[in-house]
Amino acid sequence: MMLTEKLEQLKALFAEMEQALIAYSGGVDSTLVAKIAYDVLGDRALAVTAVSPSLLPEELEDAKIQAATIGIKHEIVQTNEMDNPNYTSNPVNRCYFCKSELHDTLKPLARNLGYPYVVDGVNADDLHDYRPGIQAAKERGARSPLAEVGVTKLEIRQLSQQLNLPWWDKPAQPCLSSRFPYGEEITIAKLQRVGRAEIYLRKLGLNNLRVRSEGDTARIELPPEQIKEFVLTTDLQKVVSAFQEFGFIYVTLDLEGYRSGKLNQVLQPQTLGVKA
Repeated sequence: MMLTEKLEQLKALFAEMEQALIAYSGGVDSTLVAKIAYDVLGDRALAVTAVSPSLLPEELEDAKIQAATIGIKHEIVQTNEMDNPNYTSNPVNRCYFCKSELHDTLKPLARNLGYPYVVDGVNADDLHDYRPGIQAAKERGARSPLAEVGVTKLEIRQLSQQLNLPWWDKPAQPCLSSRFPYGEEITIAKLQRVGRAEIYLRKLGLNNLRVRSEGDTARIELPPEQIKEFVLTTDLQKVVSAFQEFGFIYVTLDLEGYRSGKLNQVLQPQTLGVKA
């Protein structure tokens, strides 16, 4: 299907909904959904961002700016997944409990405000990855227009560029809890430590990166092609000192480089729901 056809299908979906509340993180996926929803529904579309310790303050500010640029109504709610030991113990289905909390917050909000639908930014590629949170959203009646129409991550960026959204190439920024190996307890202090470390590196001009946290060790992941330049041109001791101020003891560089979902490689095929 042509990209223009998919865009028309997305518009038709929102026209049928008549009103929609968008689970809006400020990432490129949910921002595209918010843009199309607003173009079709105007003031009958509402973007809602859930705030918790697993969201970087900078990401919240980006979300506010992007919503204002689009013109869509934007509200902020608090979620309390950190109060749930099923979440903080960091099991392999941690995301299920996070999305359960999110949609248990958004669904009654939508109902009280008169919005018949809650929609999210899940795309066609997400359906082929290990995303236990998708099930939690489905159980609570959320819809995923991008996935329904078959829009991939690449097409999301293409559509965003076509619609003149300046953040079309914004790097993916999943919640900070994804920086910890399964089974390691997640705390607010640990989340803040990782968040501050990633912000520090971004201020050095690095964007598509992760700081993985395991115990007292930080492991920096950069795109493979940037590793050599980083080592040669960065004051490494200054980076170590900064990370130690944030609370880490050891600072390492992952020689494989950044790869989305890397911590999922420890999971067994049956956990992922795929054949070995």
